[in-house]
Amino acid sequence: MDFKIELQKKADIIDKALDKYLPKETSPQNLIFDAMRYSVFAGGKRLRPILMTAASEFVGGKIDDILPFACAIEMIHTYSLIHDDLPAMDNDDYRRGKLTNHKVYGEGIAILAGDGLLNYAFELMIKDALEDNKNLQRKILAMKEIASASGIYGMIGGQVVDLISESKKIDADTLDYIHNNKTAALIVASIRAGAIIGGADEELLKCLTEFAKNVGLGFQITDDILDIVGDEKKLGKKVGSDIDNQKATYPSIHGLDVSIKKVNELFNKSVKSIERFGEKAEFFIQLSDYLVKREY
Repeated sequence: MDFKIELQKKADIIDKALDKYLPKETSPQNLIFDAMRYSVFAGGKRLRPILMTAASEFVGGKIDDILPFACAIEMIHTYSLIHDDLPAMDNDDYRRGKLTNHKVYGEGIAILAGDGLLNYAFELMIKDALEDNKNLQRKILAMKEIASASGIYGMIGGQVVDLISESKKIDADTLDYIHNNKTAALIVASIRAGAIIGGADEELLKCLTEFAKNVGLGFQITDDILDIVGDEKKLGKKVGSDIDNQKATYPSIHGLDVSIKKVNELFNKSVKSIERFGEKAEFFIQLSDYLVKREY
């Protein structure tokens, strides 16, 4: 298997589905459709929907059964980025090498575009679940995973603690809470939801959950590292924003060398959690390497 080709193949499938599901008709509120589509198609790698589809296939599911949910998770992720970039949050001008949503459409429309993507994601999942009697129970359980991970006990909760911790000295446990909720929770939910819809048994779900937790935390620590030593052209955004916003990061608390060591430990743990599944686990293992050991 050529990993990069397989990754691009999955991303292309997601992009086509997103274009299909996202509204684009002419109507009085068509500006919100434009703003939603602007950020969704601003160059994302589709990592969370790819993780979801891969988890479903890993346990024997079909990609067609998961596509609406995969698109929904990308919409939720994109909404979080739009809001995260706002002046009241991280105040970023660029995302993925393009102007952030509020720089193009203004703060009011950017807020509504994020709200629109979040709500529309659940509309899409509910509609799909109601049309699939065979997998209705699984899809309801998957929606619960996604709702919890993106809500006050997941991504939003992590964002809250991140905001109130700015300019403050926090301990390592608080930082882990921020990273495990603000970033890792949605990655874990992507994999768990995909596995649940695909029909995973308890053993498979446990293994994939362990894999997801290690990848999710490793992914965010790598982001922390890249904010210090990354290439702005490759990242598509300004480096050093965490320092500018006085945010606590792994390198600021533990140091750069320890942070890199932690990433490698998390990668090894992610591999050990699924390597016994042999060839079936190859894509996930290579994806973990790709996510948590990006250039630094």
